[in-house]
Amino acid sequence: MEKLRMESMDMTKDNVQKIAALFPNCVTEHKDAKGNVVLGIDFEKLQVELGADIIGKNEERYQFTWPDKRLAIREANTSTTSTLRPCKEESVDFDNTKNLYIEGDNLEVLKCLRETYLGKVKMIYIDPPYNTGNDFVYNDDFASDAAEYGENSGQKDEDSNRMVKNTESNGRFHTDWLNMMYPRLKVARDLLSEDGVIFISIDDNEIENLRKICDEVFGNQNLVETLKWKRKKQPSFLAKHTAKVMEYILVYGKNYNSLEKLSIEGTSDSTKKVINISNNESVRIFKSGVRVKVGNSGVIKAGAYTVKTMTVEYLDDVIYENGMTINEVRVKSKFSESQDNINKFIDEGLLFITAQYGLRRDVSEEEKGKRKSITDLLLDWGDNQDSDSEQNLLLGAKLFDYTKPSKLLYNLIKCNFTTDSIILDFFSGSATTAHATLQLNADDKSNRRFILVQIPELTEKDGEAYKAGYKNICEIGKERIRRAGKKIKEEHPEAKDLDTGFRVLKLDSSNMNDVYYTPAETTVDIFNQGNIKSDRTNLDLLFQVMLESNVELSAKIETKTIGGKTVYFVEDNYLVACFDKDVTESVITEIAKEQPYYFVLRDSSMASDNVADNFEQIFRAYSPDTIRKVL
Repeated sequence: MEKLRMESMDMTKDNVQKIAALFPNCVTEHKDAKGNVVLGIDFEKLQVELGADIIGKNEERYQFTWPDKRLAIREANTSTTSTLRPCKEESVDFDNTKNLYIEGDNLEVLKCLRETYLGKVKMIYIDPPYNTGNDFVYNDDFASDAAEYGENSGQKDEDSNRMVKNTESNGRFHTDWLNMMYPRLKVARDLLSEDGVIFISIDDNEIENLRKICDEVFGNQNLVETLKWKRKKQPSFLAKHTAKVMEYILVYGKNYNSLEKLSIEGTSDSTKKVINISNNESVRIFKSGVRVKVGNSGVIKAGAYTVKTMTVEYLDDVIYENGMTINEVRVKSKFSESQDNINKFIDEGLLFITAQYGLRRDVSEEEKGKRKSITDLLLDWGDNQDSDSEQNLLLGAKLFDYTKPSKLLYNLIKCNFTTDSIILDFFSGSATTAHATLQLNADDKSNRRFILVQIPELTEKDGEAYKAGYKNICEIGKERIRRAGKKIKEEHPEAKDLDTGFRVLKLDSSNMNDVYYTPAETTVDIFNQGNIKSDRTNLDLLFQVMLESNVELSAKIETKTIGGKTVYFVEDNYLVACFDKDVTESVITEIAKEQPYYFVLRDSSMASDNVADNFEQIFRAYSPDTIRKVL
């Protein structure tokens, strides 16, 4: 059986493998700092392969650099053994929700997410510290101990991650901000899908530097626009020269050519439209050739099927093979499209039956071309005053300064047409992104999911938030989502299936003791202490295993009892895990019969040597293709 890494992806090793695929002769073996033999790049050979394209060490070239830039790049590529521990008591609808709220330093969290969510995030929005001299900048010197944190810093979060005010007297005013932003953007890019987009709010202080590092990370060819957002209704009368009412939103695509047009004409679906939303029922004839997303082959029995508030009645059995209908079917519904249009949609391969037996159609290329692009000047997308009003309405007081209004996020999400995709915000603050996502889902009956990340920055003891009982920013964000979700459901009683819940996860050190990673270098009584920390639960272990098994952290988890042992089934039987002790052959046999894709158990779980000896034989008999791993 293979041993789990229990750490995140090491991008340096991944990059070496990519070079090895292109130039295998340039890869060699050498010893790392610990004396281990590892693969590395022979740069002399690589230079020969690239020939004239190599730029000499002292040769002049266009570049943007600052102190410690190399360290920032290295920080983005290194792995982490940190994990995300579930917190059911602070979650809402933990067992069913697809939304995530993660507490912790966002760089470490992004590294934890990188392997599982690689290329899965359709949209990222961030509103990072603006570097005005008073905003907190994350300090990424993880080697410093707790005493040094307290000595050098006026503030730290509950996990002792140091945050400092980046004042201009610091001497590294821009450097510290760039070193904070660069690795986070670099990891975030890995999470974006090929047709994904990132929106970054910023003001005048760092707009030029942010543009330069985004050109490096995302490629200047993937710059979509620098939007200008009107954040104030009226200019300040106290301005010395010119009164600023605008801020900027930098927009980059992962791949400019794959990105859909950002349009202000959002409908209930960007690439999928509803075809039955009129007031009167009618019958349409569906000839063969309609795509079916229920499965590969089968029969949808004649009858009425309701998806949310829309009913489709198939007057004949729908027979499909290889994902396409093979018979003519009469369909009754409140069709908004004529028979001619239905025929056209089928001929063009646009019409399809959904997994819930509803009807949708893809948007044609012609329709996509007719969408009106958003303008670069956002005048009526909410402002700071609207944000203050939202806080007072939902939370009873203004607890944040300079937060973004939900209308701004609502429109950004809507113009990107993310109807069933993942929205990520890793500087989530007051959780405006979650609020806007829930509101838009209710309005257009969609299923977008959010992942919010926020460091638990302490609230000021003389501030309104602290007086209201909130110790840190995360407490405010979670409460806002709870209240916003409740309010939206009250306003949309028809949206009974609207997901307003969220799973709370908290960044922590690995569940494993040091002996797990470096057994030869650790002097510990392994028989008494073991390789798993004593304060960690089985659910903690499961979530770290999920990350390494590329299972989303919002996945459905079912707990079963087999032979008196607790067994977790994640996404049906995709991942099955058991962390109990004294696991017998009968338990292993019952699990093997379920034929999971992955099966994970503790190295010390087996009841006896005899069980360990027969383990592989049992799986070879009942589920030879199952990937078996231990921790």
